[in-house]
Amino acid sequence: MKEKIFPCSNGQDAEFVILSSGLGGHATFWQPQIEPLTQYFHVLVYDQEGCHADSAHLPQYYSIQNMAEQVLAILQKYKIDKCHFIGHALGAVIGAELAVLVQNTSISLLSLTMINAWDTLDPHTQKCFQTRIALLKDSGAEAYVRAQALFLYPSAFISKNHQEIQQIENIGLQDFPPSHNVMARLKALMKFEILPIHRNALLNTELYYIANKDDFLVPYQKSHDLQAALGHGDLTVLDYGAHASTITDSKTLNHLLIKNLKG
Repeated sequence: MKEKIFPCSNGQDAEFVILSSGLGGHATFWQPQIEPLTQYFHVLVYDQEGCHADSAHLPQYYSIQNMAEQVLAILQKYKIDKCHFIGHALGAVIGAELAVLVQNTSISLLSLTMINAWDTLDPHTQKCFQTRIALLKDSGAEAYVRAQALFLYPSAFISKNHQEIQQIENIGLQDFPPSHNVMARLKALMKFEILPIHRNALLNTELYYIANKDDFLVPYQKSHDLQAALGHGDLTVLDYGAHASTITDSKTLNHLLIKNLKG
C-alpha cells in the first residue's frame, strides 16, 4: 500500500481526514480508526517512504520536510484542497511541516490533531531513541523489533496480548526496512523542533493535542510544551493507553477524534 482512500459511508460531500503514522510509518497502524472515522469523513492513509523491506535507500540528509513533501504530493495527486490531518508522534510533526508547505498552494489544513507529540525532543525520549539505535546497530533488527512493544504499550496490555504482539513482530521482521532507512528517519525525527514558521503557518488552523499520562516514550508534559509553542488549541490528557493509544484504547481515542472534528 502506498496510499488508500476509504470513502465516507454517509455521502460523497464529506471532508477528508489524512492519517499519518509514527516511526513505523505503515498505514495499517490506523486500522482501528478507519471504520469509525468513515462514518463522517473520507479517510486517506498512506505508507511513509522507505518503510518496507523492498524500499529504496532514503537520501542521506532525509528530513521531516521530505516526509511532508510526500504528503503534499499525495494531496495534489487526488486533488484534495482541504483536509483534516491527524498525526501520531512523528506523523504529528509531519503535519506541522505540511502546514508550512501548503502556504504556497491552494490546499488548506482545516485542523491538525497531534497525538503524543512534542515541540522539541525530551531528554527521556532522546535516551529511548538512542537505546533503539544501539539495539539496531549492535544486536540487529530482531532486537530492535522485539523491544518496540516496551515503548508503545502499557505493561498490562503487553501481558494480555503478548501472543498477538509477537505475531505482529514476526510480520514486522519479515518486512523490516533497510537499516539505513530506519536510521535516516530516526535522525530526521530527533533533529526536528517546532519553530516560529510552524506557529505562523498554523495560526488559522484548528489544533488538537492528545496525550497519555502513561506514555513511557514521550512524557505527556511535552504536549503542554507543544501547545505553548504553537500558541493555541485544545489539549486532552488521557489516563490510559501509553504511546500507542490508537491501538490500546482505540474506543476512547476514536470518540475523542470524532468529537473534536465534528464539534
